[in-house]
Amino acid sequence: MNEDELIKALAVVHIEYILVHPFREGNGRLSRLLATIMALQAEQPILDFTYMDENKKAYFAAIQTGLDNDGAMQEMFRQVLHESQQNAAD
Repeated sequence: MNEDELIKALAVVHIEYILVHPFREGNGRLSRLLATIMALQAEQPILDFTYMDENKKAYFAAIQTGLDNDGAMQEMFRQVLHESQQNAAD
C-alpha cells in the first residue's frame, strides 16, 4: 500500500466510523486507535494526532463534509502521518 492509498483508507474509515458511531464519549479515542492499527499494519509509525487536536474546527468540518468529499480528512491524515514519520525519525 502506498502512502496515498493509506491516507485515503484512513480518511474513509475514520469518517465512516465517526458518523456511524455517534456517541459523545469514546468514538474519538476508538477511531484514533483504529487509525493507528491501520498505520502500523502498513508499516508506519504510531500516529501522533496533535495536528487534529490543534485544528479542531478543520477536523469537525472534514467530518461534516466527509460523506460527499473526503479530501479535507485526507489532508488531515496526510499531516498526521507526516508529523508521525518525522517524530519517529527524531
